[in-house]
Amino acid sequence: MHLHWLKPLLGRPGPFVTVHLDASPAEVAGESGPMDRWRSVRRDLERDGAPAPLLDAIGARVAQPDGRRHAHGRVLVADAEEVVVDRVLRTAPTASRGVYGPVPALAPAVRATEEAVVLLLVAVDRTGADLRWVDADEPTARGQEAETVDGGHDEVHKVRESGIERRGQTRAEDSWHRNAETVATAVNRRVAEREPGLVVLTGDVRTVPLVRDSLDQHARRLAVEVPGGGRGDGIHQEAFAARVAQAVDGLRARRRAEQVDRYREARGRGGGAVTGLDDVVEVLRRGQVDELVVELDVLDGALAERQVWIGPDPLQVAVTRADLTDIGVVDGECRELPAQVALVRAVVGQDAGITLVEDGDVELVDGVGAVLRWADGSTPSESVPTQSADTRRLRSGA
Repeated sequence: MHLHWLKPLLGRPGPFVTVHLDASPAEVAGESGPMDRWRSVRRDLERDGAPAPLLDAIGARVAQPDGRRHAHGRVLVADAEEVVVDRVLRTAPTASRGVYGPVPALAPAVRATEEAVVLLLVAVDRTGADLRWVDADEPTARGQEAETVDGGHDEVHKVRESGIERRGQTRAEDSWHRNAETVATAVNRRVAEREPGLVVLTGDVRTVPLVRDSLDQHARRLAVEVPGGGRGDGIHQEAFAARVAQAVDGLRARRRAEQVDRYREARGRGGGAVTGLDDVVEVLRRGQVDELVVELDVLDGALAERQVWIGPDPLQVAVTRADLTDIGVVDGECRELPAQVALVRAVVGQDAGITLVEDGDVELVDGVGAVLRWADGSTPSESVPTQSADTRRLRSGA
């Protein structure tokens, strides 16, 4: 999982206001709406000294409905000047809260974002298709980016009689195939342009397989057939959304499994991965990380309690203050932060990804590891421990 949506925060002036909000509509949450929750969060931020103009700007964003009818969350981040990030999250936080501090507080958003998937929904019939880009959690929502593909071949109905009418049946089947190829060409083009998480094919049961068979290799790899959708009215929206959710959950599980396998293989090769907080901090500082692997309970627990040191640049991260000054960070720019904040910041700063796993999915010292882009003789390893990697372990409570 890459966090490209956080990159606009890099290089922005602090301090930052970070808001994690339960944005669920009142009819779903069974209580007050998002604006009422925001007012409570705002009062806390005002007590912490957050500037009123920034809080006004965030409030104006919250006041704009996001159109979602289910339970969901929202993260908003403002720097010293303006709102920089405003993103809907798949799940609502257990409690809405705001943080005013030197860097954005993004770990809860990262946990929720791990589930985000954009779909290309392709609803087909024998004459063409409707293509829509949708959020995986709102596959039936209207008003999302859409286009219509017209197959252009009109003879699509079979004649159910014998004799000369069989030629009509053949022409109808030929039209189905040509229309399916036209739809597939449009899908191939959109996939190449924007790379959805999944291509969801639904609609006419005879046409869907024809479209799938006509896709190019890349689009076919992303395609799943989900029954129950279609171009016309009369679709059972809830049942279709549930089937899409099953397909998306399968994708998320495959993504996690692929990254866990990468980590295991890299560890097996020796030098391709590291584990333990101290070693992970070192390779993050060196810009070596391709994928950070973190246990969920550690992200929310021990990494929130353990402090590390940071400088102004996202890659200026260290276990001790001395390590930071050794790389040229002046004393007045050194700051202690929770490890969960510093690690996310460093990951975004080097365009790495994050995979969140459950305890026991893979063996991780301190619940954290990293797959590396490159390694050299000075890369930390089990045989050459970093200064304190062999003595300090989060699980020991040190």
